[in-house]
Amino acid sequence: MAHLYFADEFTPSRARITGQSAHHLARVLRVRPGEPLPLCDGQGFVYDAVVAAVSPGCVELTPGPGRPAPEPATRITLFAACPKQDKLEWIIQKAVELGAVRIVPFFSRYCVAAPKNEEAKRARRARIAREAAEQAGRGVIPAVEAPLALAGVCARLAQNEYDAALLCYERGGAPLRQVAPPLAGRRVALITGAEGGFAPEEAAVLTAAGAVAVGLGPRILRCETAPLAALAALLALTGELE
Repeated sequence: MAHLYFADEFTPSRARITGQSAHHLARVLRVRPGEPLPLCDGQGFVYDAVVAAVSPGCVELTPGPGRPAPEPATRITLFAACPKQDKLEWIIQKAVELGAVRIVPFFSRYCVAAPKNEEAKRARRARIAREAAEQAGRGVIPAVEAPLALAGVCARLAQNEYDAALLCYERGGAPLRQVAPPLAGRRVALITGAEGGFAPEEAAVLTAAGAVAVGLGPRILRCETAPLAALAALLALTGELE
């Protein structure tokens, strides 16, 4: 599938792409009126659009026939403990490519990173999610939320927002291959830890909030590897990578 673009404004007869994406199309790719351009409405549908007008800050398009985008039926929200440096950006990019519908960073006891300039970082993270969604041919742009404290994660689980919550726990748990298949087509919270993992009392409060501890095998994965390994495995076991 060709690289698609998300419309910033969309109606069945007219759509607009603005901002950095419009600048890239106009100045870098030099698109011209009459050229075809895959377009997504951000609501799960992709259109065979045609460029109608081009300016540096806006590309106008005429949408053609639409079709559902290949969004996963299993709706996975990734709760990822904040790693140090820029590793969270890498996690966001790859999680969006794989099929997460939402990414929620959080801070726990063993996080090396500390909250700093989070509002400024949020705009950049949203841009990374958008670019990854365009590259992957997603039908929506997954939201990247502002980081929570661990108590905030527990509060979210208590709201019955998910059909199941899986805690990837380095001390072990139920095999993912046993837990995952019945979750196909459901809403799932997937929770992974920091560089030092989870303190036993943190795991206890998460399981008390409804999370089920699962293991990811006998090897210790880095905190930036575990979210993506778990997400890919969960998608595969629920039939989303077939």
